[in-house]
Amino acid sequence: MSLKRYLLNHETNHAMKKTALLLLIFLFGILCTALSQERVLFFQTNWGNQLSWDEFCKKAKASGFDGIDIWLPNNKESQQDLKEALAKYDLKLNLMHGTVKGIPLAESLKKYETRLEELMQWNPVLINSHTGSDFFSYEDNLKFIAIGNKLSKKYNIPVYHETHRGRFSYSMTETLKYLDKAKELPLTLDMSHWMVVHESLLQNQPDRWDTIIDNVHHIHARVGFQEGPQVNDPEAPEWKNALKAHIDIWERIIKKGLKEHQGVFTVTSEFGPPSYMPTAPYTRMPLGDQWKANVFVMNALKQRLGIQ
Repeated sequence: MSLKRYLLNHETNHAMKKTALLLLIFLFGILCTALSQERVLFFQTNWGNQLSWDEFCKKAKASGFDGIDIWLPNNKESQQDLKEALAKYDLKLNLMHGTVKGIPLAESLKKYETRLEELMQWNPVLINSHTGSDFFSYEDNLKFIAIGNKLSKKYNIPVYHETHRGRFSYSMTETLKYLDKAKELPLTLDMSHWMVVHESLLQNQPDRWDTIIDNVHHIHARVGFQEGPQVNDPEAPEWKNALKAHIDIWERIIKKGLKEHQGVFTVTSEFGPPSYMPTAPYTRMPLGDQWKANVFVMNALKQRLGIQ
């Protein structure tokens, strides 16, 4: 081989290696970008809140939450204060909604649709619905679900139907019946309710969980147990198994949801105040700290998911 040909081949091989290296760097960059764009957004509930909107939003932001999850106040002045606080602290908004159960069905359906239209005007990230009733017929509950789906499509804002005692979705088995027949039933999973209903941590229901998880798009993160919807302190060692049972399911849902929702998934930390929070007799003093519990469950999920 002549020196000229040798040098030419050497330069060609070097150029090919350089091109391959640049391609690998480019592909690695795309992968890193995609991974960095995956986000789990955490929302703090205002359930039982006694602070002003400004104080509440300031505290939520300082605690590491991306937004708040609330029942919208009817008072116009309070609504304006809420808007200002959301903008001031750069927080996102989830809104709560629900079926009014103690009135005639036709009136309840109308109220459900009218209020849902009003909530849509706030352009929330999502609307979480306490839908229907465990005393309504299957057909009547489907009417509420249909309204939610219709307005969700109209405004391009998700309406998720929460698994909740007292609603159509009060148990795992009952919810599966709706999933079997309903064409579209996007869920918020609050599995703490089901643990009470079934008196079980539900760790031996893999096939049922597979079906449920396929339809979950938002999580209400509260740790329940076989005899109650809320432990007194999720950090306490006696609740280690209950905490793990919840986080195991939440992790599966979030990893699936990140793929389905363009790299974004939402979680609301939803430990409640007294008397949902267990209390001492006579004094009714809470046995735990609601805010601390909500921050803890957010951080426990972040740790499991490897989120900084």
